[in-house]
Formats: sequence, C-alpha cells, structure tokens
Amino acid sequence: MPFVPLKGSARAPLPRAQLIGRPAPLRLIDVTVVLKPRTSVDAMSSSLEEMARRPPRERRYLSREELLRAYGADPADIAKVRRFARQHGLAVVAQDLAARTVELRGTVAALSRAFNVQLFLYRHPRGIYRGRVGVIHVPAELENIVQAVIGLDNRPQTRTHFRTITDRGGAWFNAAGVSYSPTQVGQLYDFPTDVNGQGQCIAIIELGGGYTMNDLNIYFQQLGLNTPNVSSVSVLGGMNSPTGNPSGPDGEVMLDIEVAGAVAQGAKIVVYFTPNTDRGFLRAINRAINDRVNNPSVISISWGGPESSWTLQSMQAFNQAFQAAAQLGITVCVAAGDGGSSDGVPGSIAHVDFPASSPYVLACGGTQLVGSGTTIATEIVWDDGATGGATGGGVSNVFQLPSWQSNANVPPSVNPNHHVGRGVPDVAGDADPITGYKVRVDGGDHIFGGTSAVAPLWAGLISLINQKLGVRVGYLNPTLYSLSSSTEAFHDITKGDNDNTGAVGGYNAAIGWDACTGLGSPDGQQLTNALGG
Repeated sequence: MPFVPLKGSARAPLPRAQLIGRPAPLRLIDVTVVLKPRTSVDAMSSSLEEMARRPPRERRYLSREELLRAYGADPADIAKVRRFARQHGLAVVAQDLAARTVELRGTVAALSRAFNVQLFLYRHPRGIYRGRVGVIHVPAELENIVQAVIGLDNRPQTRTHFRTITDRGGAWFNAAGVSYSPTQVGQLYDFPTDVNGQGQCIAIIELGGGYTMNDLNIYFQQLGLNTPNVSSVSVLGGMNSPTGNPSGPDGEVMLDIEVAGAVAQGAKIVVYFTPNTDRGFLRAINRAINDRVNNPSVISISWGGPESSWTLQSMQAFNQAFQAAAQLGITVCVAAGDGGSSDGVPGSIAHVDFPASSPYVLACGGTQLVGSGTTIATEIVWDDGATGGATGGGVSNVFQLPSWQSNANVPPSVNPNHHVGRGVPDVAGDADPITGYKVRVDGGDHIFGGTSAVAPLWAGLISLINQKLGVRVGYLNPTLYSLSSSTEAFHDITKGDNDNTGAVGGYNAAIGWDACTGLGSPDGQQLTNALGG
C-alpha cells in the first residue's frame, strides 16, 4: 500500500533538546487522528462571515446536532480509519463525529510502522519528551480524509502567559507601582453593573496546575464577594493537581478563575484540565465546545506558543475547532503572549503567538493601566523592562488577513519578507505586573500580570454582555471591527510599543487598531450598548 506525506506534519527537535535514545517499542501510546469535515472549510468560513455581519440579536447559531450534520466527520471516513487501524494492529479506543476525531492506541513499534515515522526520546530543560523528525505518512487512500495525526510527539506545546510580582509578609504588595482587584479593573473599564453573568458558563482551559477551594474562598471573602460556582473536568488524565508553586501553572489556574469569577460573579466556571501537549490541548478545547452538560458560552485560554513551534496540521485542527465554536455562538478569548514582538523567541525575527493568531478567536493584548478612583488616568502599551515582559502582537505568518481587518491598517510584518497577514491582537486590557492584579495562590497573596489576565477579563465581560442582551454575542471579531469610533466602545491606546528586546523591531501604538493593543481596552457599558444593549 503506497504511503504519502501528510501535509503540514513536519517536526524538528525543540531547541536545546538532546537525543537520549528510543522509547520502548512495546510501550502503549495513544494518538488522535483528525478527519476533514464533510463540508469544505471554505463553506464554513463563508457561513461564519455571513452570520457575523448581523447584530448578535439577529443571528441564528447552529445547534450541536446541526453542526454535526453539516461539519462533522463522515461515518464512511471513520470506517476507513477503523479498517486502517485493524490492518496495523491498532485499537480504536474512541471516536467523536462532532470533533471529527478517532483515538488510536498501539505500541510504539506498531504506530511507527503505521505512520512510517521514527520516534526518539529527548532531554530538554522542560523535561523528557517523545519526539519525531520529519513528516508523518498515511496510506494514499486516506490522503483526502486525514487532516492531522496528533500525539506521536508529546513535547510540552505551550506556556503560560503571566508575570508576577510576589508578596512580602503575606500582604498585597507591589513595590514598583499599583495593584487592583479584578473588580476594580472592571470598574475602571466601566463593566455593566446591573448583571453578574447569571446563566452563563465560562470554560477555562488549563494545561497543568490546579486550584484549592480554600484559597478561592479566602480570596473572594477578602474582596467581599461570594465564591463563584467552580468545578473541573478531567481530559486525557489531566486533573486539578496543585503543585504548591505559585510561579508555576497553579498561578495560571488561580489567576484565570479569580479574574473571571470576580467580574462575572453569577457565571458558572468550569476548568478543563489536560496535559500540556498539542493532543491534550486540542482534546480539551473540543471537550469544552461539545460539552452538552455545562454548555459554555465563553472559552478562556491563557496558554500558547509561537506559531513557529507548532505544526501546520495542528494549527489547522485548532482553527477548525474554533470555527465550530463560532457556529455554536461560543466566544473564544485567548491571551496574545507576554514576549513582545519576538514572542520570546531568541533571534532577530518577529513572531506571534498561537492560538491567539487564529482569526476565529478574540486575541487579547496588554496595557499598563493607571486609575484615579474609578476613572482611567493613563493607559499605554505594556512593555516593561522590570519583568522583561511586553504584550504580544504582530502579524501572523500562517493566517491570511481576514476580510474584517481589511480596513484596520494592519501593517506588513517587520520581518524581512514583510508578510501581510492576520493582525494580532484584537483587543486589550490591563496586563503589566506593575499595575497588576491581586490574586491568591497556594496559600499566599501575590500581584500578577500578563496577557493571561486579559483573556479571563474579557471572558467575564462577554458573560455580562451575553446576560444583558439575552443572546450570545459569539464570534465577535467582524462585529468589533465594524463599530464606529463614535460608539466609544474602546479606549484607544496610542502610546508605546512592544519591542521589548531591541533585537527584533516591534510595533508601535497608533490611532485606531495597532499590533500592540488591537482596537484598545474596553468601555464595557459602551460596548454593550454598541452590541445592542
């Protein structure tokens, strides 16, 4: 049976990874086979564009049953994958027509033969991982069916996007500036106060760490608030497992919950824990999108990595999952990263973070916010030499310029190729640790910043808007870019840049959209009015 390379599947070892051997050939591992939708991706994109031109109250989202019929996997295609699995001694352990995935289990030796790859073990500063070099191969008869094979490589795929200024003596502390509770940030951004997110569910994706209800109870009691309804869902063995290290993933988990829970007190918060691999990440996103029990209306993601660290097959699979979320009226808020225009990649080339660069998510950049009472005194781009952080932002090297950004004056990339692509971010909010958020994690009080705080902040705001309008605002990007400046829905950030290294060349703030803070930070009440409130 002839094999063909799977487009976009090429991998290389992580930088600084050291080859240390081969995985045991009889070790059992699982992989996810992602199938192409029965309706073309272009048709789905056109459908979303048409829907997104309408105000939220005039939209009709698909039901999960309609989404399955229109864009799910063809059962005949799944049958072909099952036959392929039997021929190669692999077990089908699960299939999901809606997510278009088939989960296969087999030995390292069997899976290596089935996909014509060689697997190796590497030691890396972030841990030992199983990896491969080059492309995955599939039988020619599956070439037009299989879109991605994810899980042969289990390297750590993403990183958190928060920065800290730690406490001294257990008290709220910020040596260099000011700090706010999430509710104070909401007041500065004029979030609606006559709603609390009741009836909404915020899904939070976490790739490690955990929370304790004791910390949450103390935190919200300190703020004079009730503890929100928080629960967790385990995906691929990921669990709510606090590490005891506030500078690790626990910090991310608690920041996300506390920010979202403080600004949208009445919303249900469901945390989906999964391993930090591209397979785990995709599985958790699909689980949240297709969760009929919790039925999230907003998804908050504060993890990501430079586009250059992903395979094209994975990015395509994630992007189509976000398209499915948009069809269901689910808004996906994603942190744009904390590494400035380089996205933390050494060298002289600019990068943007994924999944923030997907055109079907609301990419959230960062500002430095100084308030005076309940009003904003100053707000500039977050670019902070003290912590080495700066808001992510720039031009995608993967995704084309969306039609709704065609009039946003997205500049060519600062890279030598001057590529014109999707501009990142779309919106912004307070992210500088110097003007950071008061949080509690692992028994201590801390000051956190980073665009990790902005994604749950926007997720909370969208929950409030959903409740206020009585409908889901869903896929917001085309609508936001069409709003007139006269709506005053955004605070336009016009000072600063995100060139935090000096080696890459960054992007400057400007009147209107820019590749540091997007359209700007929100005026929550004005944005609600502009969307039909």
